[in-house]
Amino acid sequence: MPEPQMLMSGIAFGESPRWHDGRLWFADWGAQELIAVDLEGRSEVVVRVPSFPFCVDWLPDGRLLIVSARDRLLLRREPDGSLDTHADLSGLSDYPWNEIVVDGRGTAYVNNIGFEFPCGEFAPGTVALLAPDGSVRQVADGVAFPNGMAVTPDNSTLIVAESYANKLTAFDIAEDGGLSNRRVWADLGDGVPDGLCLDAEGAVWYADVPNKRCVRVREGGEVLQTIDLD
Repeated sequence: MPEPQMLMSGIAFGESPRWHDGRLWFADWGAQELIAVDLEGRSEVVVRVPSFPFCVDWLPDGRLLIVSARDRLLLRREPDGSLDTHADLSGLSDYPWNEIVVDGRGTAYVNNIGFEFPCGEFAPGTVALLAPDGSVRQVADGVAFPNGMAVTPDNSTLIVAESYANKLTAFDIAEDGGLSNRRVWADLGDGVPDGLCLDAEGAVWYADVPNKRCVRVREGGEVLQTIDLD
């Protein structure tokens, strides 16, 4: 198995790694920046955000969406580099928003942890839908610290990490973007899923911060590979 290689250091607080257009993109919310780095370690600050950029994804037309967590806004980066408000999520929760994923039809799912982390008393979180027509609504609740999310390539299934429940949860996606048929996609045992992504074979890679590892699992929970990180 190839050894992990360091691409970049000096990151204040990295979140939401995404592979896009030949580079690894991530939010450094400690520095209020979105950074892209290639496999040679060449990095670029793509945009600076006045609040805390927690997570990013792209619309089908290539424009970038950024979760501005504390402002409870979803920002959109235009081709000229300017930032506009894509959606105001403040009407759905008083707490910060966390992760985003956009499906192939341009529907965005954004989750909210449901309490003031890290000092507040735990409460379950939610998932909201932002439709291509601009409408926003809640589509799931009772999620135990929702974290990384992924949509299957056929736009039929949303997978959500429940960090405080040690599992990956799946939902069927309806034509209007609504969610149903909630089920356990993988019970992770002592695994604590944070960010995640789907690979080409339909397995999920998830980052497990407390256990300092990245883990590849298939539906049902079988562990296929583990990369331990110092």
